[in-house]
This record gives sequence, C-alpha cells and structure tokens, in this order.
Amino acid sequence: MNGATFMLCGILKCTVASAAETELAALFLNCKEVKIIRLILQELGHAQPPTPVHCNNKTAAGIANDTVKKQQSRLMEMRFFWVADQVKNRLFDIQWHPGQENLAGYFTKHFESRHHQEVRPWYLHMDNSPKFSPRAVTPSTLRGCVGT
Repeated sequence: MNGATFMLCGILKCTVASAAETELAALFLNCKEVKIIRLILQELGHAQPPTPVHCNNKTAAGIANDTVKKQQSRLMEMRFFWVADQVKNRLFDIQWHPGQENLAGYFTKHFESRHHQEVRPWYLHMDNSPKFSPRAVTPSTLRGCVGT
C-alpha cells in the first residue's frame, strides 16, 4: 500500500463509441502523464521497472496487452494504441482488476459524507489504514441467485 500513486481526472476531448474505448482513452491519458514522471526519475538515476497500471475493463486491458483480437477495435483512435506500444517496450504493465479492487474509481463517483469517512483509511496514511489492497470475491465463491 503506501506506494507512489498517480491518477488523472479529466474529460475526454473526443467522442468514443464504447466503454472499452473510453477505458483505453483513459489509459492513454494516464500513461502519457506517467511517462513524463518515469523519464524524470530515470534522468535522476532511478531506474524504473514496468509501471503497473490497473484497469477495470478487460477489453481495454486486452487491447493494451495485445491479447485481444483487434478486428472490432480498428475504428478506435490510433493514438490509443500508443499504450500497446509502450507495453511492448516494457514501460507499462497493464493489469485488469475487478471494479471492487479498483481504488481509482472512488474519485469518479458521488458519495455521502459518511462513506467518505469510512473509506478515508484506504486513501490517507492513518493508524487504521489497511496493510493490503482489497480483493474482490472470486466468481467461484458466488453461488446461485441473490436471496437463495
């Protein structure tokens, strides 16, 4: 926990046609900014391993990691495929995580003040801060329909 974190909040300046394209655009914008930070650290003599980037969209992570067939993604803006090139160059390690594990999603939602107080230990260094990141329930542990 307590490692360096970067998150960019902004509005896309283009029209996207799918959730995967939106996530890929967000990956592009975040990785573009992080690449500058990586270059600064390298110039200061701090070698950088591939930067882990969490994504909660399997398709976008698959496109970035080149594990998804790109036939349907040809209409996406080409600049978004820059992320896939950076992954091939071992600058970034795009990892898919379920929404419950994606701590960055918190900042994109509106919550009541009570909720903000409950999750504060996850985002600030406090005495009661958790030592490990949250893990979502695995699908194999979920059984049947709700209420049965």
